[in-house]
Amino acid sequence: MDFGAIKENIPVILLAIGLLVLQLFLRRGIKPRTAPLQIVQGLLSEVRLNQALAEAYNFQKKPKKFEMVSWQRNKGKLDFLSQSLQTALSDTFTMVEDFNQQIEAAKKYKSVNYMVNVNLDKLKEPLARSRQGLEEWLMAKAGTKESSPKIPGILDDWLGKG
Repeated sequence: MDFGAIKENIPVILLAIGLLVLQLFLRRGIKPRTAPLQIVQGLLSEVRLNQALAEAYNFQKKPKKFEMVSWQRNKGKLDFLSQSLQTALSDTFTMVEDFNQQIEAAKKYKSVNYMVNVNLDKLKEPLARSRQGLEEWLMAKAGTKESSPKIPGILDDWLGKG
């Protein structure tokens, strides 16, 4: 084998690897500061979606289950939020989980009897309280109630996407 061509390109290869490693370390410093922001934005979008599902619930022939993905992924990482907001979120998503179980039972047994006892009015107020608390937190920390732009990736600077 001829390793002459590889030996000539070793400095270029090492430079490229070094730049990638440097880029990774620079981006890693940003991530911990944005993690709470991303968690709150994920929870807020989930609460907003659940509010929309609760409003449209009576108009659906086949009710959809409420979203809980962000909550399940991040419920142990909310120590940066106030205790009252943590409690509100916990109570809200406990109720959401209960409603999801009732919807699942109705689908499983193909019976509307399981849905008769579903009173979504009880869920609307906790969803509104959670949404308000998350929006207030976002307003205080980010200055906006809306989602922030996507965090740039490693190659975004070089590819002109950032």
